[in-house]
Amino acid sequence: MSRTGFAWAVFEWARNPYYILIVIYIFAPYFARDIIGADLLAGGTLDHLDPEKARATANAQGQATIASVTKWAGFIAALTAPFLGAALDRGGRLKPLLFITLLSITICSAMLWFAMPGGEGLPIPMVMALLVIAYVSYTYSEVTHNAMLSVAGAPNRLAMISGLGLGLGNLAATLIFIGLVLLFVLPSMVGWPFATPRFGFDIAKFEHMRIAGPICAVWLALFSIPFFLNAKDPGVPGASWRKAVGDGARSVLKTLREASHYRELMKFLLARMFYADAMAALLALGAVYVALFLNWGFLEMLCYAIFASACAFGGGIFGGWLEHKVGVKRALAIEIIAMVATLVVQLSITRESLFFGLVLNSQVWDGLVFKTLSDLTYLGLISIIAITATASISSSRTMLVALAPPGRSGEFFGLFAIAGTITVWMGPLLVERFTLWFTSQRVGMASISILFTIGLVTLLTVRMPKSASNPRTA
Repeated sequence: MSRTGFAWAVFEWARNPYYILIVIYIFAPYFARDIIGADLLAGGTLDHLDPEKARATANAQGQATIASVTKWAGFIAALTAPFLGAALDRGGRLKPLLFITLLSITICSAMLWFAMPGGEGLPIPMVMALLVIAYVSYTYSEVTHNAMLSVAGAPNRLAMISGLGLGLGNLAATLIFIGLVLLFVLPSMVGWPFATPRFGFDIAKFEHMRIAGPICAVWLALFSIPFFLNAKDPGVPGASWRKAVGDGARSVLKTLREASHYRELMKFLLARMFYADAMAALLALGAVYVALFLNWGFLEMLCYAIFASACAFGGGIFGGWLEHKVGVKRALAIEIIAMVATLVVQLSITRESLFFGLVLNSQVWDGLVFKTLSDLTYLGLISIIAITATASISSSRTMLVALAPPGRSGEFFGLFAIAGTITVWMGPLLVERFTLWFTSQRVGMASISILFTIGLVTLLTVRMPKSASNPRTA
C-alpha cells in the first residue's frame, strides 16, 4: 500500500473514536442517565411517583433527549450533506475544508469535559448544541474524506484501503476502551492494576466518563497530522467554490430526475431510506437504552462496545457469504428480518424477567460484569445486531450495483448517499416521540420496527434483473 493510501486510512483511526465513544457507547449514555435523568430525579418533579416509576420516567426523558440531539443533527445533514458531496467533486482543495470540520469536532469534544450533573459546568442546552455541531461536522468530514478515496491508491487497492480505514477506526476505539478500563474502572472496583484510579480521578464525579471527550479531541488532533502531511488532495487549486456549489446543486437535481426513469432502482432506494434509518437509530440509541433500562455500568458498557466491534468485523464476511448462497435481495431481506426479530427479543428482557415474563431473571455468576441471565442474553443478542447490521451495509451496496444501469453505478452511488441521509432524522424522531408519549423506553425503541417493516415491504416489491437472479452471481 502506498503512503497516500495508508494516510487516507489513518484518518479514520484519528476520527472514528469520537463517534464510537461519544455518540454511541460512553458519553451519550452518561448524558442521558447521569445528567438528564439524575437531574430530573434530584429536582423533585417526580417525587409524587413511586421510586421505580420515577426512575423509568427519568430514563425515558434521558433517552428522548439523546434522540432529539440525533434528530436535529440528522435534519441539518439531510438538507446539506448531499449538496456538499456534489460540490466537492467540482471545487477546490479539500484539506482546508477537512481541517475546519475536524477543528469543530475537536473543540466540541474537548468541551464535553464540562458536562456535569447537578447544574454544574455547561448548561444542558449548550451540551446538546455541542453534540449537534460535532455530529454535523462529523458527517461533513465523512463526505469530504470519502471524496478523497479515489486518489488514495490504484483502483484495485481502493477496497483494501477503505477496509483498512474502517478496521483502524474500530481498533483505535478499542484501545481507548481498554485504557479507560485499566486506568480508571478496574482500580476503582478491585484495586487492580493500580490501587486507585490514575491522575487522581474522582469516579463519583464521573470524571472517567467525561474524560472521553478530551481524549477523543487530543487523539483526533494528534493522529490527523499524518493524514494532512501525506494524503493526496484531488481538489483543483484556485477553483471557484461558488461555481462548484451551484453546479453541484444542479447535478443533484439532475441525478434525481435521471433516477425516476429506473423504477426498480427507485423502489430500492426508497426501501433503503427506511431500513437504513431504522438501523442507524438502533445502533445510535441502543447503548443509551441498555445503559438506562438494564442499568449497565461503565465497565459493562465498555465490554459491550468491544464485543460489538469484534462481531461487526465478521458482519461483512457473513454478508458476502449469504449473498453468494441466496442472492443479494434475499440476503438483505434476511438481514433486516433478523434485526427486527432480535430487537423484539431484546425488548422482552428486563431486570426482572426475559421473554416478556416467561422466564424469571436469575444470577448466573458472581463476576464483575454481566452477572444475570438477562445481562448475558442481551449481550448475546447484541452480536446478531452487530453482524446483520454490518452485513446489510455490504448487501445494500451490492444491490445498488445490480440495479444501476451498466457502467453508471458510480453515478448512482451519489443518489445512494442522498437516500442514506435525507431521512436520517426519522428514526430518532420516532424514538423521541414514542418514548415521551408512553413514558417508556421500550415503546420508544419498539417504534424503530415501523421503519424496518416499511423498508422490508418495499424491498420485497423490487424486481431484480435476470443477471442477478442467480445467487452464485448476485
